[in-house]
Amino acid sequence: MQPDQKEQRDVCYFILSYLTQHPDAGDTFDGIMEWWLLEQRIRFEMRNVFEAVASLVAEGLILEHVGPGSLVTYRVNRTREQAIRNMLSRARISSTD
Repeated sequence: MQPDQKEQRDVCYFILSYLTQHPDAGDTFDGIMEWWLLEQRIRFEMRNVFEAVASLVAEGLILEHVGPGSLVTYRVNRTREQAIRNMLSRARISSTD
């Protein structure tokens, strides 16, 4: 089975990104898997989650609440629950095609 080319490019990017941030780094294959890629994947996913949350807030699907100490929490916009369910159903259907 051939590796997915996009995923392979992403892994190359993560390795090079780690090495750019830690130019003196050197590790075993297991170390690269456990430390380098994990750190980079977390950074990548944090950016993706941040952008996804911002998009969901902008669409009004989730609500943002600023609490004490400027702590921001998010929750479903109950007035949009049916639209959310419909969107999730369509996504499930298209993923099984």
